[in-house]
Amino acid sequence: MVSENKTDVIVIGAGPAGVSAAVTVARGGKKVILVERGNFAGSKNMYGGVIYGHAVNEIFPDYEQHAPIERFVSYHSYMLLDEEQSTTITYKNHKDNKNAFVAIRAKWDKWCVEQAVKEGVYFAPDTLVNELIVKQGRVVGIKTDFEEYFADVVIIADGVNSLLAKQIGLRDEIKPKQTALGVKEVIKLPEEVINQRFGINSTEGAAYELVGGPMTGMLALGFIYTNKNSISLGIGACLEDLKSKKIKPYELLEQLKSHPSVAELIKDGELLEYSAHLIPEGGYNAMPKLYTDGAMVTGDAAMLVNNVHFEGTNMAMISGKFAGETALEAFEKGDFSANMLCLYRKKLENSFILKDLKTYRSVIDILSARTSSFLGYYPQKICEFFNIFTTADGVEKHGKFVKFTKDFFRKRSLSELFKDGISAVKLVFGVLK
Repeated sequence: MVSENKTDVIVIGAGPAGVSAAVTVARGGKKVILVERGNFAGSKNMYGGVIYGHAVNEIFPDYEQHAPIERFVSYHSYMLLDEEQSTTITYKNHKDNKNAFVAIRAKWDKWCVEQAVKEGVYFAPDTLVNELIVKQGRVVGIKTDFEEYFADVVIIADGVNSLLAKQIGLRDEIKPKQTALGVKEVIKLPEEVINQRFGINSTEGAAYELVGGPMTGMLALGFIYTNKNSISLGIGACLEDLKSKKIKPYELLEQLKSHPSVAELIKDGELLEYSAHLIPEGGYNAMPKLYTDGAMVTGDAAMLVNNVHFEGTNMAMISGKFAGETALEAFEKGDFSANMLCLYRKKLENSFILKDLKTYRSVIDILSARTSSFLGYYPQKICEFFNIFTTADGVEKHGKFVKFTKDFFRKRSLSELFKDGISAVKLVFGVLK
């Protein structure tokens, strides 16, 4: 195809997946255009969580010296909430404290694109792709508000609600149970206050996952991450639950902020920003077809998120790399058909990405069926148990534990406990098989 608007590869979306794909193609000596609808990379991203070093290192090996890292995560804590109490389990690895770090996406994505441009990537911000150009059943380019651009390969990395993947029949309409709505606040606090409240120093960071509390009975989790001079606090809640329970996400977040164990961490903080974003939750069972003649789908657009472990950016970056590698191999063969681009799927299957997603493919369905148990009743009972265990009030412990046990079985019928047990076995068996 001959056109003045023709390049080798077009990548749509300048998030972690798109940047990784574009950099990989550029390093392979091919011309690549990275298209972004925001006015700069990261302008529409609200992810406030952990980025994993192993994936970043494969794309930007010297990132530790130059990237806008807020803090390396030293502590991983899991906080179980009831209405007034909390039980927190904390893990720290003293040997490998640079496995993960926290970054603010507006800064991080911008930095990544700057590195991509240095590698030869042509970056086109403020460019909305209205549709893909398809000729004789093959994707050959994109149509924007201004003009048409053509390429031998188009890599689609436009996020969870990928209208472009839907346009060419790679996926159906996403169902509410397959997505979560993430809402997040960034709350400003002095660095020394953050260090004192989270028990860290200025070279360390903390990551919290929160279960229960105002989210009881919902397929929802909270999170807290420490930046240098601010805290990212938010909730990811299943859209289906928000709809059926008629709960506004910002109201849910306000309730979480007022929980005593959370309130003490953000006390006297100044709200810097509020944002919301869709998160792919469908996992392995909801993945679209990943390739077609002339095109591949990667990152969030491909549902590549491990919601159990809060992993998304690492899967995005590695999947983008695989898509870029596949494009380069397609140029070597001079073949841009689906028969060639299926190599992309094979690369994913041989990696941790699809192996992990396949391992956890049943988790959301099981948790959705037993949400009130695993994300509500049991966290509450754990808090109640530790309240008894740690309280010395002149009342003998035996009677308290007898009452606790009786209440446990009285408030949870044997049939419900049996169903919970079966579900727990299914979860464990699903992971181990």
